[in-house]
Amino acid sequence: MPGKTPQGNGKKPVGSGVRKTKDVEMTDASKTKGKKGAKDTDEEMTVVVPPSKASKQSSKADAEGDVSMDEDKADEDEAKVDPVVQTVADIKSNFALLDRAVALFDARFSLRALRSISIIRKHLTPDIIAQVISDTFPATVASGNIAKQLLLAVGRENAPLGRQGGSEMEVDADPSKASPKNGSKKEHKDIIPETDIFLGILVQVYLFDSKQFQRGAEFSQYLSDRIQTLNRRTLDSLSAKVYFYYSIFCEHIAPLAPSPQSPVVAIRPTLLAALRTAVLRKDVDTQASVIVLLLRNYLLTSHINQADLLVSHTQFPENAVNNQVARFLYYLGRIRSIQLRYTEAHEHLTAATRKAPSSNCALGFSQTATKLLLVVELLMGDIPDRATFRQPTMEVALHPYFLLVQAVRVGNLEDFETTIVDHADTFRRDGTYSLILRLRQNVIKTGIRMMSLSYSRISLRDICIRLQLGSEESAEYIVAKAIRDGVIEATLDRERGFMKSKEVGDVYATREPGEAFHDRIQACLALHDESVKAMRFPMNQHRLELKNAQEAREREREMAKEIQEGDLDDDDLGGDFDGM
Repeated sequence: MPGKTPQGNGKKPVGSGVRKTKDVEMTDASKTKGKKGAKDTDEEMTVVVPPSKASKQSSKADAEGDVSMDEDKADEDEAKVDPVVQTVADIKSNFALLDRAVALFDARFSLRALRSISIIRKHLTPDIIAQVISDTFPATVASGNIAKQLLLAVGRENAPLGRQGGSEMEVDADPSKASPKNGSKKEHKDIIPETDIFLGILVQVYLFDSKQFQRGAEFSQYLSDRIQTLNRRTLDSLSAKVYFYYSIFCEHIAPLAPSPQSPVVAIRPTLLAALRTAVLRKDVDTQASVIVLLLRNYLLTSHINQADLLVSHTQFPENAVNNQVARFLYYLGRIRSIQLRYTEAHEHLTAATRKAPSSNCALGFSQTATKLLLVVELLMGDIPDRATFRQPTMEVALHPYFLLVQAVRVGNLEDFETTIVDHADTFRRDGTYSLILRLRQNVIKTGIRMMSLSYSRISLRDICIRLQLGSEESAEYIVAKAIRDGVIEATLDRERGFMKSKEVGDVYATREPGEAFHDRIQACLALHDESVKAMRFPMNQHRLELKNAQEAREREREMAKEIQEGDLDDDDLGGDFDGM
């Protein structure tokens, strides 16, 4: 028929489906071409025939193969990241933080750089430290002396300086462009003191982890001398960390404390000079850290009077970091407990345990402070809560103290002495052995109080037998002292030889519950005030806001004055000015 177009090339007509679109294209093509021969039509139709399914699958497979190969290659590149290169990049990334800390006079950036040390120290090696020093310090006289001291500490004193890593080692194609580029780099390549002190801290960390305590102490002495020559407020956080490692190195060098020949005694003049300088410069972090280190130093050698004089003649900074506050309160509580001032010691140790970080990295500090707190509570005549010993992180460490509390609570002198003999090494290692020996009188007082509550009248002979005392005269003396101290409310009949207890009244009729509630409220309010003081804000930010507001007000006054004088009208202002 003349109105129909051929459906195929003499073959069966193709049904509607996948090739429907191609059939329409072929029909349009045949109409536009006009009357051509069969050969031309076949060629035209051959051109528009879609590719076969096999070819599609092969091309798709090739494409997918290319994509999969590219993904595999990318995964291999990611897997081939060298940990040495990554560690070097992590160290160098902290230099920008130190630059911002100096430019903005903000210690928060220095603290961020110090926090990264815990991650970097896992991969520190002498080669990595030497590579960072070589890439950072130029080959000048001043920088070379500082860099050589750092390299000498890690045993890489022959490493070359002025070496650039990464893309900076590429050779420029145009030598005329290379010279000004290198020249400009030398001009602005200034190493701030914060950078080499930070690298010095990394050297200290490496020496401490590798247990090179003698070399670490010598290098720390060089760092402390360099810090004393620099008068920069931005070195506050870094210098605090330097003195911390300096003190730790000296504690691990023989002869150990409490020997008077120990290096911890020789380091005291350096720490006292650092404290004096920090107070004059108002370096809060260094001041708090050095005070804590001095207290620790005096306690290691049992110089309690000197530690007490230090506390009385210095003022711990109020806005110190929470970790240093917790340490200071712990050492202060230990000093007060040795001085028999148990009430003050209990307050300080309670605050120290509350301020201790909840993370596992500070678990040792929490356990040590809790052990001393338990002993102080026993010396005060109180029995610690049983829930303290049920904490998963405290149960194993506090087991000897749990046995001690059980003996004191019951008033069993035999179990008390047995516990001391069995766990004497643990108590000496914790530094609580001398305090625990004072508990013998408390055990006896507790036993007397338990008997006064259980019996309305009991003979001195029975008290002597139950408490395993030597004679009835000793029992009479102990009962009389307990009555005088207010431990028990009873009367002593010396002629008949017995103790008669008084009836116990209602404790809620006294002022004791109200005083306990008041103390808890005061503790919560003090914790809130200290939390507010511990918050850190950008320095001098309020001054910048006031300056911007003042400039805006001045511009508004000038514009209002010009409007009044007729120099400006509302159209010139764009409709944004609404008046004063």
